[in-house]
Amino acid sequence: MNLRELVSALNDFASPALAESWDNVGLLVEPSPPHTVNTLFLTNDLTEEVMEEAVQKKADLILSYHPPIFAPLKRVTWKTWKERLVVRALENRIGIYSPHTAYDAIPHGVNNWLTKGLGTCTSVPLHPSTAPSSPAEGTHRVEFCAGAEHLDAVLSKIKDIPEISCLTTLPARVEGEEQTRVSLNCSQKALLEVVALLSQNSLLYHKTEILLLQKPLLPHTGMGRLCTLSEPVSLSDTIERVKGHLQLPHVRVAVGAGRTLESPVKKVALCAGSGSSVLKGTEADLYLTGEMSHHDVLDAVANGISVILCEHSNTERGFLSELRDALTIHLQNKINIIVSEKDRDPLQVA
Repeated sequence: MNLRELVSALNDFASPALAESWDNVGLLVEPSPPHTVNTLFLTNDLTEEVMEEAVQKKADLILSYHPPIFAPLKRVTWKTWKERLVVRALENRIGIYSPHTAYDAIPHGVNNWLTKGLGTCTSVPLHPSTAPSSPAEGTHRVEFCAGAEHLDAVLSKIKDIPEISCLTTLPARVEGEEQTRVSLNCSQKALLEVVALLSQNSLLYHKTEILLLQKPLLPHTGMGRLCTLSEPVSLSDTIERVKGHLQLPHVRVAVGAGRTLESPVKKVALCAGSGSSVLKGTEADLYLTGEMSHHDVLDAVANGISVILCEHSNTERGFLSELRDALTIHLQNKINIIVSEKDRDPLQVA
């Protein structure tokens, strides 16, 4: 596939608009066009060892879940390992694409995969995503009715206000009188000017309605998941289920105050990666994530919530095999998709 065609298909699989505002997602490194992709290489972290593997396997595009370019680069030299990744990618005509938190949010993404380690359960996002492009324009809608004696003058002044869109007029009957109902979308800044204009005429102002335009929530989409198990399971059994799903010999566990390893677990709040900010304040029996700060763990335990920490990328990497299968179908078997064998969590128990 042509690189740009493939990037468009990847964006359709998980819209970059779903990523967190602080994130750096999408196509990060692009060889000079035209660039054909025969082999797509999947990794959780793009290290130099993984880059060497991608070169050896003749990858044309690397999909790195974590963005290898996050902080801005001021130069591209051989001095630092992240700069060397960019140099090697361009020298070998390999593109780099990162989805990161867009894959966290989608219903068929990383967090959904993580829930499968808990057993039969239902789940909802902890922080639901909103539709990225609806409404198309404006933050507020203003509606009011005006008689013929005021209509033309008001409309003339409104049209001079910047950041107004979707201006419509419809006939209306108000208290037995023929009037015109005016509706418009505007920005927060323009709203102040519209209100100031309408307040000059008390008849218009008292017939004004202002609506906040809120983007609709996307079903099953958003950051983190709150899972309700079909049947309560002991904390010790939950630990074993998580270890089995993530294929880990060890995890770190903090038992909530007043709880034991035999205490039942019914509700689990989880977030792949570093979950403190996503999980904080959620009522649950258990928090499941890769890493949390010491003090956030203390807060959870004090509130009677147990914590399982699996190390950051261990809660993400296993998703790559499922992603390979999903992208094979999504891309209609047009390209070869392989998963890195060198990608691994940098931490181990010694």
